[in-house]
Order: sequence, then structure tokens, then C-alpha cells
Amino acid sequence: MAITRERWLRLAKIPLFILLATPLALIAADVWRETQSPGSALGADPAEELTHRLGAWALRLLLLSLAVSPLARLLRQPTLVRFRRMVGLWAFAYATLHFIVYLGLLASFSVAVVVADLAKRPYITVGFAALMALLPLAITSTRRWQRRLRQRWKTLHRLVYPAAIAAWLHLLWLSKSSFMEPFIYGSILALLFAERIAFRVRTERQRRLRRSQA
Repeated sequence: MAITRERWLRLAKIPLFILLATPLALIAADVWRETQSPGSALGADPAEELTHRLGAWALRLLLLSLAVSPLARLLRQPTLVRFRRMVGLWAFAYATLHFIVYLGLLASFSVAVVVADLAKRPYITVGFAALMALLPLAITSTRRWQRRLRQRWKTLHRLVYPAAIAAWLHLLWLSKSSFMEPFIYGSILALLFAERIAFRVRTERQRRLRRSQA
């Protein structure tokens, strides 16, 4: 019996899910190693290292989710967009874990410490803003919400752009010794934004051309 295209898409989500979960599994393995032998897996400051790793993966997957549509256009495979939701949800999951680790290991679950950090440390302010921007996107990521919100759904999900910028600024302001990592991610983000602008300009020109020929 032949497997339908829809079935293939569903099956393809399984290895994608495993791939996106792999960094978290590796981080969990390092946490276990750290509990067994302190300093063996997470360095001199395990809390900082763990927070950084989770945040880095959140940003990487956020950029990957933004790259899905350009990649689909480049390869002329619009079905690739079907995988964007899973990537975006994993990006939110890593971002949430990043915040939870900060809250528990660096802020000791103290609301006063968090409020003070939000007021005094710009990188924490923009990082928290990025997480808050991603929250409604994660909540409304289902088809049910898409049908309920209709056109407003697309408007709401444009929050991913300021969220990505805020996440990048969070990393940039947090960097102390080297700016290579923020430079790489910033360059990727700029390219993704440039592609979207070029696509919209091209689409608008084609639309005007069709109108003039009608």
C-alpha cells in the first residue's frame, strides 16, 4: 500500500523531533555527569554554563524557525513550512528552560532578585521580553487557534521578529570576552530579514504587474 504525502510528512516529523531534542538530552547528560563529578561537565560555574547552553539553543532554533520559509522558497518545497511549528515550539521550550534555570539557580526563585535584574540589567530585560513575545505564539500555534484568530493570527505571529531581535540583543549584551558568537547569529538574522524584505518587494511588484495587465 502506497504511503500518502501526508503520511510521509507525519513520519518526517519523528526524526526532526529527535534531532531537536538531542541538544537537551546532551545537556541533561552533562548535568548528570556534573552531579556525579563536580566540575567535569559544566566548568567552574555550572549554573552560568547551563543557562548559557539552553539560551544558545533557544536562539539557534528560533533562527532555524525563521529560516524554514526562505528555505522552502529557495528549494520550491512549500511543504517544508509544515515543520516550522515544531521548530518554533522547541525554541520556546529551550527559552523557557533557560529562564527556569536562571530563576532557580541564579535568582534563587526570588521575585525581588528578578525584579531588580529586570530594572538594572538590560540584557535580562530584553531576554525576558523575548520570552514574553514567544509565549502567545506558543499558545496559539495550533490550527484551532489559527482558525479562531484568522487574519489576526498572522499579525500576532509577527511577534517572532521582535522576539528574535530581543533574543539576539540578550546574547550580545551578555557576551563578555568574545563577540564572535553574537556576530554570527546577528549576520544570520540580518540575512533572514533581508530575504523576507526582498520577497515581499518582489511579490508586491508581481501583484502590481498583474493588476496593470488585467
